[in-house]
Formats: sequence, structure tokens, C-alpha cells
Amino acid sequence: MADKKPDQPAQAPRQPKPDRFERERLKKLEKIEALGHDPWGQRFDGHIAIADARAQCPEEAGSEGDTVRIAGRIMLRRKSGKLRFYDIEDSSGKMQLMFSRGDLAGEQWELMGQLDIGDLIGIDGALRRTQTGEISVFVQQLTILCKSLTQPPEKHNRVKDIETLLRRRYIDLIYTEGVRDRMLLRTKIINSVRQTLNSQNFVEVETPVLHSIAGGAAAKPFVTHHNALDMELYQRIALELHLKRLMVGGVERVYEIGRVFRNEGIDATHNPEFTMMEVYQAYGNYESMMDLTEAVIVNAAKEVAKASGGSNPPGDADLKLPWGEEVIDFSPPWPRKTYGELFAEHAGCDMSDTAAVTAKAHELTGQGRITQEFITRLDAEEMHPDVIVNEVFEATVEDHLQGPIFVIDSPASICPLTKRKKDNPAVAERFELFIQGMEVANAYTELNDPRLQEELFRTQLAGMAEEESMAKMDHDFIRALKIGMPPAGGLGIGIDRMVMLLTNSQTIRDVIYFPLLRPE
Repeated sequence: MADKKPDQPAQAPRQPKPDRFERERLKKLEKIEALGHDPWGQRFDGHIAIADARAQCPEEAGSEGDTVRIAGRIMLRRKSGKLRFYDIEDSSGKMQLMFSRGDLAGEQWELMGQLDIGDLIGIDGALRRTQTGEISVFVQQLTILCKSLTQPPEKHNRVKDIETLLRRRYIDLIYTEGVRDRMLLRTKIINSVRQTLNSQNFVEVETPVLHSIAGGAAAKPFVTHHNALDMELYQRIALELHLKRLMVGGVERVYEIGRVFRNEGIDATHNPEFTMMEVYQAYGNYESMMDLTEAVIVNAAKEVAKASGGSNPPGDADLKLPWGEEVIDFSPPWPRKTYGELFAEHAGCDMSDTAAVTAKAHELTGQGRITQEFITRLDAEEMHPDVIVNEVFEATVEDHLQGPIFVIDSPASICPLTKRKKDNPAVAERFELFIQGMEVANAYTELNDPRLQEELFRTQLAGMAEEESMAKMDHDFIRALKIGMPPAGGLGIGIDRMVMLLTNSQTIRDVIYFPLLRPE
């Protein structure tokens, strides 16, 4: 019997060999080290934003200003005789650098010769406005802050594969014009939302991301397992039920801006991981939430308009932002129309006429606007009339809602967490805000009757297989309602969709730093 061979150590995966561009850059890195510099840089104190440096430059052509210290990434370089010109960029703007052989020590000139596009450098130098009016810094001291080893996209041959840019968002942010500005504008929009809410005494909170029950919305959750407690948990599909518990506890104006997860499809307006804001106001109703929604988005639109070049935000009467080849007029007040009147206008029949609505659904299937699967179910089983109504509404009405427009008073049966109208229990006190045919916000007068809430939960669960719905009765929420939740208005806004509309972005992945993609 042959001797058993000892286990061989696992071999590390082979690293790809550097291409010719990387090899050249590695040679330059070695020269930088030989000159006594750290090619990866060190702390660089005292530098200012390029935009601030530009603001300090004298107005008169040919005049010299103060010495400044700036830092940024090399985006362009060129030479003219004994001068070398480099353009660097930081998050605030661009600056032209001028290196003169006569003004620099030999070692500094040699260090400059090892620079490539993509390198990060620090500069000390004198501001000067050239005879042509260009703001420049005449370099007195160069500091290497990070050597880039990768060749950037060519100036006239940028990466055109959108998926590559999304996977390598760092390249997209550096070299695709407008991307970084748009993403920084997203932050300004969210800050504006917070300022609006905080100014009205709303309190921002954080609630659990992992839930023992997938509740608060009708959506399929992501499921995980907690080893120590040996239990299944769900990544939250909504923020609602924990925020309402806080209202029971006396936090009367509360909101959260947080990540929400739904194990569903991906398209131009959906990403499985997205940002939602939910707001609850004790002693309010859905009309209070309409006023609040309008204020939040109008103020954010003003911030966008201001960031786009205006020194002051426009007035309410002229608040227009581009959207593709169209313009969205955010000027308040926004129209409010009932679900029923919009249905009659665009579907061409009364929503209470079940026979006419069913016939319309069949007609729309022939036009490819309602799926055959839905009609097969409709013909095979007894379906609640409002489910058919809502399917027809989505197929006929939503594309016409260019907005901003509040669609109010939906059928109560499709809104299980909503108070009914006093004079018409078949109608829920709910609104949806539509802009460019997209649902951006959803709000209710919140249901606070624990008996009715429990009944509606049971009805909701009765028609679903548990393994499909991934939902169970939330007994603790019912217990909380029995303590007593004040009458309230509740609001949810899809932050990503709102940012899309305010920044003229046509897909949700354009406003999320790292959207979900298939593995490479």
C-alpha cells in the first residue's frame, strides 16, 4: 500500500499580471520612493477647497494673489516650452496648475515628471489670474499624496458600458461629468428634508432593521437566521409599526429616514434595497400629511434650484425643474383629486359598476396593459371588486398623473391600515402623491382601533399561504394599540424616487451609490 501523501498547502490564487500601463506607473512609483517621497502620502493639513481658493483670486488679469494650499486629483496635463500645465479637481471644483522649471528646485521638477493622470497631489503656490483670465496656481511646492496605478479612461473615449460604471462607481464618480455633483445633491436634498421636519418639531429616531415579523407593508422580505437565538428574522420591509409604537409611548411627532429591503424585482424605479422616510404626527390626519409632503418636497426643490446656480431659491410661484425634455412645475399648491373621479375620467366608467369595470379589465388585457395571468385569476375565482378596480386604475390612470398631484380617498378594502371616512366607510382617508406617473409618497389617516386592526390583520392573512406571505399576526402591535395610540396622520416618501425627480435622473440606479447588480 502506497504511503499517504501529506496534505499540500493550498495555493493562493494567481494575481493578474500588471498591464503595460501599470508597469510604467510602478516604475514611476519606484522613482518617487528613490527621491525620498512616500508615494501613498501622509497627512496634509491646512489645505482649502479649490472653490474657496478660486474665490480668493484677484479679478484683474495678470495679477498675483495670496499663497494657497490645495489638494486634488490630476485630471489633465499638457506642456508648453518650460511650462507644465496640470488640472486638478476636488469635490468643489477644478484648478489649473502651472509648473515653471525656473521656479522649482531640481528635485521638485523631477518629482513632477513622475506624475500621471489620476494621481492625488497637494500644492502650495501663488494664485494668479493669467492674461487670458484663467485662474491658476503657480506651484511653489509639490507633495505626492497617492500614486494611481491604473490608467484612467481616455479623455475622448470614456467608459461607455453603464454596467461597468455602476460596478466601479468610483470611476464613474471621478470621470463621468455630473455624477458626483448629482450624488452630493442627493445629500443636500436629504438634509433639506430633515431641516423641514425638524423645524416643525418632528423627532428623528432609529428603529430595528431586523424584525421577527415581516409587517407594515405587503411585500416579500429577505430572510436571515440568528444563530444565538436560533430564530428566523426578516430585514424590514417598512418602518411603520415600530414608529407607531413610539407614538403610543408619547413621541408625538416622529420620523425615520432608513434603508428598507424588499425581495422583489429591479427596474427603473425599484431597487431591492432603498431609502424610505416615514413620518407620524399625533392628532393629525391625511390632510395634515398632504400639507407636510408639499412643504418637504417644495423646500427640497428650492435647494436643488439654488444648487443649480441661483444665488437665492426661486419663489413658490415659479418653482420649475427639468425632467428629460419636459419640465416639472413644483409650484404649490398642488391639485388634489379623488381616486373615483380620476378613475371615471381615464377608465371611462364608474368604479362602482362591477360589470363595466370587469369588461374594461378584459379590454385592457387585449391591449397588453393588464396581464393575462390577472384575467385568468379573475375568471377562475371570486375576486374582490376593488382589486379589479385598482388593477384598472393602475393601467389607465397612473400614466396620466404627471403632477405633482395628490390622489385622495382610495377604496377602503385595499388600505387595511387606514381610517375610513366618517360619512363613507367604503372610502379610506388615504392619498398617494404622483409625479411623472410615479408614486412618490403614500399617506393615511392612521387606524388606531385595536379591534378593527386585529380583524383586518386576520383578513389579510386568511387569503395567503403563510410560506408565501412570510407574514404573521403582530400581537405586540395590537397590544400597543390597546394601550392607546392618538389619532394621527402617517406618511411614507420614497427618497430615491424623490431624488430622481429633483435631479433629472431617469433611473433609480443613477441616484444610489451602489445599486444591486448581478455578480460579474
